[in-house]
Amino acid sequence: MTRFTDIIKAFVGGIARSRVSLVGAIMATVIFPVLLVSAVLDMQGVVANPYFGFIIYMVLGPTFLLALLLVFLGLFFFKGKEEVGIFTFEYLKEQFTAPDKFVRVRKLIMLSTGLTLLNIFIVLLISYTGYHYTESVAFCGQFCHTVMTPEYTAYQNSPHSRVKCVECHIGPGAQWFAKSKISGIRQLFAVAFNTYSRPIETPVHGLRPARETCEECHRPELFHGDKLYVKDKYLPDEKNTHVQTVLLMKVGHGGYRGQQAQGIHWHVAPENKITYTHTDRARQQISEVVLEKLDGTKIVFTTNKGAEPAPPAGNEGGVRVMDCVDCHNRPTHVYLSADEALDQKLLSGKISTALPFIKQQALAVVTKEYTSTAEAKNAIATQLRAWYQEKYPALYKNNILMIEQAISGVQQAYEENVFPSMKIGWDTYPNFLGHKNDSGCFRCHDDNHTTKAGGTISMDCDTCHVILAEDEEAPEILKLLRGKK
Repeated sequence: MTRFTDIIKAFVGGIARSRVSLVGAIMATVIFPVLLVSAVLDMQGVVANPYFGFIIYMVLGPTFLLALLLVFLGLFFFKGKEEVGIFTFEYLKEQFTAPDKFVRVRKLIMLSTGLTLLNIFIVLLISYTGYHYTESVAFCGQFCHTVMTPEYTAYQNSPHSRVKCVECHIGPGAQWFAKSKISGIRQLFAVAFNTYSRPIETPVHGLRPARETCEECHRPELFHGDKLYVKDKYLPDEKNTHVQTVLLMKVGHGGYRGQQAQGIHWHVAPENKITYTHTDRARQQISEVVLEKLDGTKIVFTTNKGAEPAPPAGNEGGVRVMDCVDCHNRPTHVYLSADEALDQKLLSGKISTALPFIKQQALAVVTKEYTSTAEAKNAIATQLRAWYQEKYPALYKNNILMIEQAISGVQQAYEENVFPSMKIGWDTYPNFLGHKNDSGCFRCHDDNHTTKAGGTISMDCDTCHVILAEDEEAPEILKLLRGKK
């Protein structure tokens, strides 16, 4: 009878006689304990570095699988001069076809089954944890450091900062999972060979349809009513005067409990299908808008008095059905203007409003061109210190900590929105939520898109909001609403 020790000796001997198996066995022996401990540490969240996960799942994992494959290939296909008879197909065939010899292979089957189950467990563990690693925010935002730093920084400061990247960029379903992974491979090659665009081009045309993603959490047909919106702003004067704009936003709904759609979300109501033709990649130049109603009626608005619209320019333009991201084009990766970024720091107290002209001077220094973030931070600190030392020497001497805190706040405003290495400036990515610089709403609502009958897409302010106060100090309406009057 074949003893268990004979099987072990034959197995070890077979590995020793094949250089291929020997290399694989050495690799597996060295990698296995490191891989197992590292995977456990990663699952416990002991190490937060994204490169730690990359080493585990993208380097050690595949290398371990390669080692197992080498052991198998060496035993069965790259044997030495002496045959490993006990592991050959001919030997196994003889044992299984002869009933009196079957007992001899039971221990061999037990050993093979044990090793197979162990390897399956390891492969499943690495596959499962590796899959979740590639779906993690750390992998998406921190692994390709230079490329993704701007997007990851903006994401962390956004309203969706607790939503994982994959929830929007991939979502449920095998189709988009496969597309995203194929796209991810292309992006990894672009990073490896330094061929990625600077800045990253937008809009990203390969994303899944926005409504499939957004409406997992947001249901426009159930939005209803109006929303009070207060915008804080600081003037670039000596006192950094705090002014506020108060708007009543007509959010409306996309058809609430059988009611007719109204307000801003009228655009995505089921009874209104809006299609537009854009002539540029950024979807800012819109030549035609088509409103199609449930009864099949179409209303066509063009920019040239009802004539045929200008065709899309090469591969840059196209025809698109309007959805969430046509207004909310920066739902997560929001880059602020220099004014807005500084206003936020002033509002939060990270920059003190007690410093005279701090808004003015900060705005002047952050809007200059710099070749790197380090250069920008150094210039911000140097120039602000020098200005206050010259203009307000007594204040500078007695309030050094306040000035240093303000400098830190200005630097932070710059770092969160400007990335010279990726050629991202203050105005690189426009935000369509609103109508800054004649963009956003004004792409269509400009009184220039007309029908053949003379109808227009209105530019009237009251279409979407009511202005209750505009750039006022301590607006009376807010006092009234807050019960302080």
